[in-house]
This record gives sequence, C-alpha cells and structure tokens, in this order.
Amino acid sequence: MRVVHLLRKYNPAEWGGTETAIERLFDGLQPAVTPIIYCPRADSRSAQNARDPLAERGYPIRRFRACVPIWGIPMRDRCQMISVGGNLLSFHLVGALWRERDIELIHSHTMGRLGGTALTIAKRRRLPYVLTIHGGLLDLPERLRNQMKTPACGGFEWGKVFGALFNARRVVPDADAILTCNEREASLLRDKYPEKRVRVQSHGVPMTLFQANHGNTALAAFPQVRDKQLLLIAGRVDPVKNQLWVVERMPAILMKYPHAMLVIAGACTDAEYGTRLEARIRELGLKENVLLAGAFSPGEPRLIGLMQAACALVLPSISETFGLVILEAWAAKTPVISSRTSGGAGLIEHGHNGWLFDLENPQAFHDAVHGVLTDPELAARSARNGHDLARKFDTRVIASQVRELYEELIAEKKCAT
Repeated sequence: MRVVHLLRKYNPAEWGGTETAIERLFDGLQPAVTPIIYCPRADSRSAQNARDPLAERGYPIRRFRACVPIWGIPMRDRCQMISVGGNLLSFHLVGALWRERDIELIHSHTMGRLGGTALTIAKRRRLPYVLTIHGGLLDLPERLRNQMKTPACGGFEWGKVFGALFNARRVVPDADAILTCNEREASLLRDKYPEKRVRVQSHGVPMTLFQANHGNTALAAFPQVRDKQLLLIAGRVDPVKNQLWVVERMPAILMKYPHAMLVIAGACTDAEYGTRLEARIRELGLKENVLLAGAFSPGEPRLIGLMQAACALVLPSISETFGLVILEAWAAKTPVISSRTSGGAGLIEHGHNGWLFDLENPQAFHDAVHGVLTDPELAARSARNGHDLARKFDTRVIASQVRELYEELIAEKKCAT
C-alpha cells in the first residue's frame, strides 16, 4: 500500500515532537505501508547540513516549492512563519500530487492551503483523505486561538482567493477520517462534526530504544552536568513550550537545592524567543545553572542519556495536545512534572505516575520539584508506574491501528465507486 503523507514542514535541523511521532508511525507501518513524503523545500543552510533520519531510512521524499503568500513583511517574519506557523501556498503541489502514481490514500498532517490542496486532489482522484491534527484545533487555550485568528501584521495577504479555490476551509469537514492526539480534542470535534469519523490516535514510543544506558555518552558530551540534580526540558525552544517560565523559577529552586541544574534540549524555532531566553538566563545570573544543550536528532544517545540521568522531565507547555516526551521519559524510567494541559492530564495521574501543576500556581510546581529531589523512593515509584503505562503505547501497536483505518477507508471508497 502506497500512501502520500503531506507535511507542512520538514527541516531535520528543527526536529521536534511532531517529526518524531511521524517517523515512528512510518517505521511501525512497515512493511505493509510505504509512505511517500511530501513537504516544502527547506532552503536554509542548517537544513542542508543536518542529518536526515527519514531519508536515511529510504523513505521517498518529494519536496515542492511553497511560499508565504503575503506581500510586505520582513524576511525574519517570513522565515518565522515557515518555521512554526503560517498558511503556506503551493501551486507546484497540485501537479505533483496529481502525477504521483499508484497511491491509494492521502494522509495530511497539515491543514490550511496545503491541506486543502491535498484534499482537492484526493477528491478528484477519488482517494480517501485522512487528516491528523497534531498541534490542536479546538482544544487550544484562548490566547493561542486568538493568535491563530489574528492576521499577519504589516502585509497584504494575496493567497486567500487560492485558499478558497483549493478547499482550505473544507479540510476538516470534508476529511474521510480525522485523527487527533487526545480525547478532549476528539470530543470537541465530534460535537462540531457529528457525522465525521473522529479517532483518538496516540503517538508511539519504541520502548527498546531506551533500554541501553547512555549516561556516560551524555556525561562525555556535557561534563558540566556531573554530580548535578538535573531538571530536563526536552522540546523545541518556542513560546508555546514555555521554557522561560521554569527559568524564572530557577533562583528559588537553587536557594533550596544548590546542586540543581536546568537542561533545555531542543532546536530553537523562534529566534526572538530564543534571544529573550538567553538574555533572561544572563540577567538572573544562571549561566552556570542552565544548560542550553541545542538540537538533537531523534533517538540520539546524548539526549537519551540526559533523560536517564535527569531527576525529572519538566513539561511547562502552555498547550500540549499529547506530550510524546512524557512517554519517552517514562520509557527512560524518569519521573515527569507537567503543566496541566490536555496532553499531560490525559497521561498523568497526579501523584501516581507523575505530577501536574497549573502555570498560575507556581507553588504546585515547586512542591513537585521538592518531591523528586528529596525523596528518591517516591520518584522511583512514580517513574515505574509511568514505565508500565508507556508499554501500552509501543510503536507497532499504535501503527497497526492506523493501518487498519487505511484498509477500512480504501475498501469503502472502492465500494462507493
């Protein structure tokens, strides 16, 4: 079975949780399903020099020309929209998808104009169309929803007419199946689109990847973490991931636990936020206590080693639809402290396999940090409970559910035609 997977962005130098989830889905679908990956061209020098995990696995990658259809915005804003948002437009994608031979289904991992273009071609070719919502649609904090509705400042958006032509607003209501990461999002979608096939599709984690101990590898790469009580944040450096919130609380943590160290691991996808984060670390005098470890390739031993060595993984996100890194921490037998987002609350049972806190209540966060840093038995018990749950999310189990959905949709489409 050959299936087109459409990605809004694929830049190996800015690898994050979505890319990891997609990579593991592809691996789990093998050999029954061959993914044909469509993604915009990544012209940055960092992308050209970065290791490409999907290409290394032999997956066909079709890069198409795409643009931000807005006149009069600075190049910095244009690059930022390509990196983490922005409603891209591609005329090249139309012909490329139309000419792709021997495909049985189109699976889009993006909405907007690109997702609408794929939907249009799927309809014309009478192929099933599956949509995965990775970052949330209805289940978003109000502030983020308002930001998504706010038009780009200082520019003229000329792509709206083409969005209408290519069904950009019909991606969700016209999809044959909608996959989302958590039950709250799924429930909201079912209420709004009661006739749609909506399924919760969790991300997977390859448990065996975390069995070997990579602590020495991490220590060799980052000798400054030796004999430290590590708190690890793993994920792209971005305002939604909210690393700055924890940095602001590090002085209070260090007053009680002078051997604590915060490690922030992940590619920076928002340059302005990254600059602000570094500046605040300097202002608070935390250069020796906060390590910006940079970007990591998926499954890299250095990152796994940091996770295994950490006293806790901290997830302070403003919005997190699933929280794949929670499963990874549990696979590494590491305790988890998470903000109370849909992803965190959907996986964590507070006090049993982790701790949840509200961003408006920093004391709950400090209480959780106190627990993992002062009570090793409590921390170990929490990690064991999380590890037991993570086993249910093994990559092969999760991917088999997607494969069965593909087969169901293809059979229905053949019967209808």
